[in-house]
Amino acid sequence: MSLLTLSGVAGGYGDVDIVTGINMHVDAREIVTIAGTNGAGKSTLIKAVMGYLPRLSGRIEFDGHDLRSLSTEKRAGIGISYVPQVRNIFSTLTVLENLQVVEKVADSRKRIAEMFDMFPALASRRRTQAGNLSGGERQQLAFARALMSSPRLILLDEPSAALSPALTELVFAEVRKLPATGAAVLMVEQRARQALAFSDRGYILDSGKIVLTDTGSALLANEKMAELYLGSKPVEPVQAS
Repeated sequence: MSLLTLSGVAGGYGDVDIVTGINMHVDAREIVTIAGTNGAGKSTLIKAVMGYLPRLSGRIEFDGHDLRSLSTEKRAGIGISYVPQVRNIFSTLTVLENLQVVEKVADSRKRIAEMFDMFPALASRRRTQAGNLSGGERQQLAFARALMSSPRLILLDEPSAALSPALTELVFAEVRKLPATGAAVLMVEQRARQALAFSDRGYILDSGKIVLTDTGSALLANEKMAELYLGSKPVEPVQAS
């Protein structure tokens, strides 16, 4: 049985459907990437799962719960965490304070210690104002905040946005570790080729509809579809002789 299932999901803002006829699933401790062209509805789909889409039809189930009957707060309460592309930390609070303000954590002090063990770079900067962190450290803090409640599903919206290639590798390394914490990952990512390389499965969206789904490796191996929806392969640097 899948952890998350979407059946015939459609919706958007006002009278316009941004996504339509979406059927997809995420299994426990699985990494699934949503890729596709700009404006395809990828982030909208993530927001639909979390309850941020104002108009929605179809069915979304999480671990047997009908999510459409639950508020965003209650979705978080049953094990779903969301890391948006922007405003995913409190810049004016310290690293430690960002973790302390997460609500409904059974043993906050113990859980914070576990987060610092998991993200040692944050431990050494626990008294630093979050706004002074590097881009990679900010994303680590966003992940730590999302993990404070021990979620079973983490929704990531463009975790590598505005990061350098080096910081992107660091962030992706942290994403790869998330299933080991007990969480499945549903991720929208602009660097789709890199994300699919370590994803169990992927879905490709075009104009709000799923046009292809397969394992991450199979999607990358489909050269015609990959070039159409994922962009050209990165050029390998020429080695000096």
